[in-house]
Amino acid sequence: MLTGTHRFPRQDQVTYGRPAAEVVRELAAEWGVRRILITTTASLADNLAATTAAALGELCVGVFSGVGAHSPREGVIGGAAEARRLDADLLLALGGGSVIDATKVMQLCLWAGLDRVAQLDAYRAGRGPDRVDVTKVVAGVRMVAIPTTLSAAEFTPFAGVTDAAAKSKEGYSHPQLAPRAVILDPAMTRSTPPQLWFSTGMKAVDHSVEQLCNPERAPYADALSADGLRRLAKGLAATKARPDDLDARLECQFGMWLAISGAGSGRGMGASHAIGHTLGGSYGVPHGITSCVTLPAVLQWSASAAREQQALVSKLLGAAGLEAATAVGNLVRSLGLPADLRSVGITAKDFAAIAEHTMHDRGVRSNPRPIAGPQDIVEILEIAAG
Repeated sequence: MLTGTHRFPRQDQVTYGRPAAEVVRELAAEWGVRRILITTTASLADNLAATTAAALGELCVGVFSGVGAHSPREGVIGGAAEARRLDADLLLALGGGSVIDATKVMQLCLWAGLDRVAQLDAYRAGRGPDRVDVTKVVAGVRMVAIPTTLSAAEFTPFAGVTDAAAKSKEGYSHPQLAPRAVILDPAMTRSTPPQLWFSTGMKAVDHSVEQLCNPERAPYADALSADGLRRLAKGLAATKARPDDLDARLECQFGMWLAISGAGSGRGMGASHAIGHTLGGSYGVPHGITSCVTLPAVLQWSASAAREQQALVSKLLGAAGLEAATAVGNLVRSLGLPADLRSVGITAKDFAAIAEHTMHDRGVRSNPRPIAGPQDIVEILEIAAG
């Protein structure tokens, strides 16, 4: 008999297909919000963020654009300081996964009174017995997310932040870390660079595939992941053919929402995500691109332990009869994305260090073919090298 627990993020709502600023105004009125701080990146500050700020008018008290790729700690502390300075009563994360993850942890900084980078150490996941029990930190100022990519960070109660000095990605979690509301407005994705859109789409594909291929079954999560993968395959192909098709972009957003929702089963992702965390946090490979180069290799290495699940993956991608590794690799190339480690500057001399670091990631314990040690990771990297 199957046993398990599915945990839902503590979100009030997800609104889709409507103008984002219009929805934010409605939420502000409903929640009694008067002072909104937009958090974003420098690349969005003068266009999308400025336009959104203007649309919000007196509700927007500022724009913080100090969030960098992979959510460095310094940007998190800086954003929290700006929120305090402006007495913001709502954070509005506008951007991709780095912005949304950083804003999640800004919330934690506001709730716990953290104002120095070093203070984050005691709150990170996986720390030893001196770790603060974050579940006892009382939530205060919350956030709303308007995603511009398909990373799906807005649907989870955990976040990844980079310790630049240590060159490592750290996890943070809290039951109320997920945005209080998410707004899926496909029009807000029009200016997202194609490579970023498609590569984060591959990250969403990775979410679905590693849920479906997990050695543990969870029917609710499996159903979400399967429909998410089907929608992603359809939506990504359509946006490649017709970049201005808002229905196709919304289909991608539905797909990534469903794909990540399976993670609520708690069974974790697999080796593709584990290796991707190392490539992103320690080697600066963009999120999404990591999935492009790791997922086909992990599928090939794990095929003998997940034949039935991988056959379903191929079918959902519209490639029934092909090996799943081939089907995913073909999708990567059809979207014009890097398909091997050499394309992102990773060579054989890096493999041993990547493997050792990756063995500390919980994803290695959720792979369908068990990973016994660093040498197994090296074998996957050798496949990914092309």
